[in-house]
Amino acid sequence: MNLLTSWFKRTFADPQVVILGIVLGAGFLIVAGLGQVLTPVFASIVIAYLLEAVVIRLQLLGLNRLASVLLVFLLFLASLFFLLFGLVPMLTRQLTQLVQQIPNYITQGQALLLQLPQRYPQMVSEEQVQALISSVGNELALGGQQFLTWSLASVGNVVGLLVLLVLIPVLIFFILKDKQQLIDWFKGYLPVERHLVSSVWADVEAQIANYVRGKAGEIVIVGGVSYVTFVSLGLEYSALLATMVGFSVLVPYIGAAVITLPIAFVAYFQWGWGWSFGQVMIAYAIIQALDGNVLVPLLFSEALDLHPVAIIVAILVFGGLWGFWGIFFAIPLATVVQAVLKAWPRVIKLEDSSVEASE
Repeated sequence: MNLLTSWFKRTFADPQVVILGIVLGAGFLIVAGLGQVLTPVFASIVIAYLLEAVVIRLQLLGLNRLASVLLVFLLFLASLFFLLFGLVPMLTRQLTQLVQQIPNYITQGQALLLQLPQRYPQMVSEEQVQALISSVGNELALGGQQFLTWSLASVGNVVGLLVLLVLIPVLIFFILKDKQQLIDWFKGYLPVERHLVSSVWADVEAQIANYVRGKAGEIVIVGGVSYVTFVSLGLEYSALLATMVGFSVLVPYIGAAVITLPIAFVAYFQWGWGWSFGQVMIAYAIIQALDGNVLVPLLFSEALDLHPVAIIVAILVFGGLWGFWGIFFAIPLATVVQAVLKAWPRVIKLEDSSVEASE
């Protein structure tokens, strides 16, 4: 107990540690308490962060800040228009077609399961297959009810979605336009002496920028290559599956394994076992290998220096706390924790050395 008390007094006697703790605690409370309300703000900040790199490039070419922001914002609106009226309708149409085909897939799956007792009578009995079919049927019925409930609830949120489609672009524009004023306003509420907070932020800012922009590029590239590959191979629901593959990179290791199932599912029921099925699975494996071994090192120029176990734990913890945004920012948040842990002993050593010098 004395050791813990001594550590507490020694650590929090430094005002810089207290300031860092207050800043981190305030940030956590704001996100935890107002996360749902501030979702449009968080989304706008992320998108503005992505667009800021383009704004800076245009400024280096000679355009002033306002002209660069206006040009980038117009390009963003054009991209948003394409997504809403080009990609989203295509995905919706393919999702509807897939849902309509599910009863046929279930029928084929039941026929395959009923063949197992005949082929492997010593391993599988007919009663076990019937119990499995019944269990799967109940789960699908429950899932269908939940999907219907979600769909009906989503209809009621159409107005809220339309408001977000107007609100988020407005927020993005003003975040880009008044970036420095917003930063100065925030700094005005921090103490003048905040070198530890600045040190931690300096460690993670470059990695966060690298991660967010790199991850957005990875989603687009992996999704685009997957779409071209699936279309060339004649796979059904190519746009829907490619979009799922693109967003699967948000969850390292786990995402690629999970998305394998729907790809294999669709390919099997389209062609059955055979070379066409094998082509799809081989192509998907090649895409994942190139993503992990070529694309990621190119996009993420600054190593995150995180162990795979740390990444998975971060995804589970922050995803459980904040859902999609927790998953998206799991690795940057893990780097924040890592930077704090690295800075913490340095503060203690500085304090110890000052005590020894005074003695």
